[in-house]
Amino acid sequence: MHWMDGFGGGWMMILWWGIIIAAIIVIIKFFVSSGRPQNQKSAMDILKERYARGEISKEEFEEKKKDLLS
Repeated sequence: MHWMDGFGGGWMMILWWGIIIAAIIVIIKFFVSSGRPQNQKSAMDILKERYARGEISKEEFEEKKKDLLS
């Protein structure tokens, strides 16, 4: 007698392995995505870059900096 006969037989075995494989995939994706550096810049960093590139004047920079810090 097979130990899975009372619980749906082969279908339960397929479901069990499907759950295990899905869990392994989720764990791998979690570790791969958490290893990537976050490329999120703060508003102040973006403002400094724009000023350095000459996109905004010193007056604009100071005004926007004041807004960000308040």
